[in-house]
Amino acid sequence: MKTKKVIKFLKDSFPKEIAHEELISARKAQFKNLRILPFLRKKLKELGLKELYTHQAKAIKLIREGKNVIIVTGTASGKSLCYNIPVIESFHRNKKARALYVFPTKALAQDQLRVIESLRIPELLPATYDGDTPVNKRRWIRKNASIVLTNPEMIHCGILPHHEKWGDFFLNLKFVVVDEVHTLKGIFGANSACLFRRLRRVAEHYNSFPQFILASATIANPHEAAEKLIGLPFEVVDNDGSPQSERTFLFLNPSFIQKENKRKSSNVETTRLFIELIKRGIKTIVFSKSRQAAELILKYAQRELKKHPKLKSKITAYRAGYLPAERRKIEKRLFDGELLGVSSTPALEYGIDVGELEASIINGFPGTIASTWQQAGRAGRRETGSLSILVAQEDPLDQYYMSHPSKFFSQAHEAAVFDPENLYVLSKHLLCAAFEKPLKINDKKLFGSSFPQVLKSLTEEGKLVEKKGKWFWTKKSYPHDEASLRTATFNDYSIVEKETGVLIGTIDASTAFFFVHPGAIYLHQGNSYLVKELNLEAKVALVELTWADYYTQPREETFIEILTEERKKEVGKTQVYFGQLEVTNHVIAYQRRHIYTGKILSTEELSLPPQVFKTKGFWFIVPENLIRKLSLDERQLAGGIHALEHAGIGILPLFAICDRWDIGGVSTPLHYQTDETTIFIYDGIEGGIGIAEKGFELFNEHLKATWHLIKDCPCERGCPSCIQSPKCGNWNEPLDKEAALRVLEELIIAL
Repeated sequence: MKTKKVIKFLKDSFPKEIAHEELISARKAQFKNLRILPFLRKKLKELGLKELYTHQAKAIKLIREGKNVIIVTGTASGKSLCYNIPVIESFHRNKKARALYVFPTKALAQDQLRVIESLRIPELLPATYDGDTPVNKRRWIRKNASIVLTNPEMIHCGILPHHEKWGDFFLNLKFVVVDEVHTLKGIFGANSACLFRRLRRVAEHYNSFPQFILASATIANPHEAAEKLIGLPFEVVDNDGSPQSERTFLFLNPSFIQKENKRKSSNVETTRLFIELIKRGIKTIVFSKSRQAAELILKYAQRELKKHPKLKSKITAYRAGYLPAERRKIEKRLFDGELLGVSSTPALEYGIDVGELEASIINGFPGTIASTWQQAGRAGRRETGSLSILVAQEDPLDQYYMSHPSKFFSQAHEAAVFDPENLYVLSKHLLCAAFEKPLKINDKKLFGSSFPQVLKSLTEEGKLVEKKGKWFWTKKSYPHDEASLRTATFNDYSIVEKETGVLIGTIDASTAFFFVHPGAIYLHQGNSYLVKELNLEAKVALVELTWADYYTQPREETFIEILTEERKKEVGKTQVYFGQLEVTNHVIAYQRRHIYTGKILSTEELSLPPQVFKTKGFWFIVPENLIRKLSLDERQLAGGIHALEHAGIGILPLFAICDRWDIGGVSTPLHYQTDETTIFIYDGIEGGIGIAEKGFELFNEHLKATWHLIKDCPCERGCPSCIQSPKCGNWNEPLDKEAALRVLEELIIAL
């Protein structure tokens, strides 16, 4: 196998950077016989599918029995057959039956459309229904399509508010399939949970009670996640019977440059690896977290391959934002084997069959173990040996796994964390639900125990009006247009190019002052924009394209008030609490820093109002006797707990599916309510989404991981890999790595 020669070359070329090598053995397939309709079995044999894996057989059996099922197996394990077979069988018995397939991306919906169409069953009429669907085709789809493939946003804005047009479809809706469930996390998960309850409510209006089939990459809590997401009982299928090819997994950690107090760029190292693999004829996919990084790696690679024009023509980029026809063309070239390499965002992470790729390079830990395996699994899908390389960035989680690779390979996948009864999320969905069909008090069975409270608040605010035991939407506008599935509130700010009036994006109100304050440099699709004006009433940021050689970093003051103490426990030498907090953020200034050197060019004051929101968080005490024992002076204490807070936030995604930008924190030598030195970590989303609660529950493990993260970092005084934070509102001042370690060592001695 040529990848073995490449692995030897890489180990010789990067002797100090390769932090770990893991050989994952091949696994044989496990099959189980199951009766399938003869015509369907014939179709599957024509496609080379002669037997069913054990998990496929079990899932199909449960679905046939009418159970709601979540299938949680590995990449390329044939999850789509688990739902396609029983759905097609149902259509064979009932020609009027309908199914709704929900995917997180348009690309995945298109890929599944190709799979269904490849069966060539004349009576099967699948169609995608999304923002790319021509208007003149939509009416035909509503009336005729037996399987509609779509995404959550299209259900929210395109289907439910116009359900009367979909009457025939809802009357005959038998199945709802939701794929890649592990992506429905945090605030998106909370919004999706409310969305699916609205879907069930509209279906019930047409006397339809569809069966739900969910598919996901491996998560720690599939049963809990499925039932929270849909609000119905579920059966779990997780006995993966699919084969697995041998895989070599390398962890590559760019060298640490002591003079600059940082590591080499992961973009540079990823590009080097990409070029070496392409030159050796290894079909490779690169995953980067941002569009800008994906495009830069392609640009760098093309520049280096100028002397190899044939190779240069066989690599491309792939990301959201491309026109539909362009995306389809790239997907086809990948599937047909025309391309040697592709530099992609996570848009190609999901279950799209991208052909016979041999290697995957992951530019920065994607945020979860589940996503890492998804991206690694894009290569080696044909039962041949494959290579996966994780190139670390300076993020604390990346560096933790570089130092503790066994934790990555032995640890269970993360739990999907979200709160379907978040009051702020629920309120906007109840307005949408009332527009779709007047609310009744018995809708509590769908929307949960918070329903009466939110219904009362919306009525008092005049957003709903009650008549004869029903609650109606009071305005002529669509509430759906103002309710994003990616945020908690209605208060999105529009980012508009001042000269053209073109909308280039939106941003949640909770982070608007941080990223689009007057004078801020806002990055969008690789371009830099200068914020000229922030209109607080209209919620509009006016920007203009700039070639400025600096970036901006805001300064923020944060004040925490404890509203309720819901849970408490004593852990070693500290007390840990969980409850409701009121957070007041006030952006008061910003720095202009040179883009290459980081040198401070100026500090500018801002005049913005404070922002206040309620959320959930946990907090713990650093006892006075411990501080005296360590002889920490005032600055050492402030720097130590600040560093501990940053590292704690950076490592918390290890225990919950989330992003560090979803989490906030405050450390204070003396909090007015606790009367002690206190460290707070809270959900950065209004109402909370369950991340801090997971931190409270796993506090012991979280504290130990924080200590390991700081201790194992090779820097002397702290760096972006351990205690510095890209979102710090105090410009990473003060920070004291040594004091943080001493405090942590005292706290974890008794654990």
